[in-house]
Amino acid sequence: MNMIEPGRLTALLKEAGAPFYRRNRLMLLIAGGALIALIAIWFFFLRGGDSMQYLTKEVRRGSLTATVTATGTLEPVVEVDVGTEVSGIIESVLVEENDLVKAGQVLARLDITRLEAQVNSSAAALRVADAQVREAQATLTQAANDLKRSQSLVADGWRSPADLDAAQAAYDRAAAGLASAKARVQEAKATLDSNQTNLDKAVIRAPIDGLVLVRHVDPGQTVAATFQTPVLFTLAKDLRQMQVKANIDEADIGVVKAGARASFTVDAYPDRGFPAYVASVRFAPETVEGVVTYQAVLEVKNDELLLRPGMTATADIIVGEVKDRLLIPNAALRFQPPREPGAGREQPTSGDRVWLLKNGAPTAIAVSVGASDGVWSEIKSGELTLGQAVIVGVKQPTAAQP
Repeated sequence: MNMIEPGRLTALLKEAGAPFYRRNRLMLLIAGGALIALIAIWFFFLRGGDSMQYLTKEVRRGSLTATVTATGTLEPVVEVDVGTEVSGIIESVLVEENDLVKAGQVLARLDITRLEAQVNSSAAALRVADAQVREAQATLTQAANDLKRSQSLVADGWRSPADLDAAQAAYDRAAAGLASAKARVQEAKATLDSNQTNLDKAVIRAPIDGLVLVRHVDPGQTVAATFQTPVLFTLAKDLRQMQVKANIDEADIGVVKAGARASFTVDAYPDRGFPAYVASVRFAPETVEGVVTYQAVLEVKNDELLLRPGMTATADIIVGEVKDRLLIPNAALRFQPPREPGAGREQPTSGDRVWLLKNGAPTAIAVSVGASDGVWSEIKSGELTLGQAVIVGVKQPTAAQP
């Protein structure tokens, strides 16, 4: 068996009796260094402390224009659907889409064979009625003469009173027959006029000067006007004057007024703005899926005929303008400084405020805000001066590179 030397045994006994920290000194040093590193990371990156950096912009003096944005559709100021009140077959169409037409110009014709027959028939009926009037007039004249003779004969005693009564009855029947014949003449004239009107309506004419937007019919097509008037053409009056019907959100309708200037763009010419003005603001609401809007009608000049009916327009309506005023970026009004860890809930404040850097710390300043264009806002009152830096954000710390 191996024996431990007396000197070696003494050294082992001393080491076993040494304190724990002396036996694990290296391990404790490593753990302590890691703890200090974690505290430093939390202090500088999570807590921020004095190392936090803020983004600022200066208060400037200038002008801005407040607008309300809305979308709508371009339409002609006057758009007319041309129909027919008579049924029939389209015999010919004399215009094409995009043709310019004058009021009264023939656009199409219906087949008039049936209508002409009706006119001829009613004209013949009128002639018969006229003849019946002449016949009834002759009958009445004869009855009047017979009545006169009967009256004379009865007075002389040659006829009985019964003969006089019969003559009087014959006269009355003849008078009634004449009145009836005259009424049939008026009826025949009305029928002839109606049939002649239908014949005239078989020629479709333009009711206004304008442009043919849509042609709905072709030769040979049958149109029936039994229950409703069929539309044959759609005409637009002078496309050099158009309108945009824009839908304004109910939150913005209070600031949109008739006469306000506006401009709009269309997808066909995205880099060009077209001037307009608000002609009227409708009171009737339009509700779609719970969203309430009101319609504003914008008048538009289209001298170059670049704009077409049906185009979607995005309009900016001017609702306010300010000049030579102090302006701050809207980002400054939205900024809130980061809360300290463990800090209580921030008390709500009334009104707008911005934050300035004083002694390296954010300080709130109350302000009164006026018009805004969505990027900058007018400062109506508050302790701000030209060139003063307001906080608009915080620089985000970047992770250290390994």
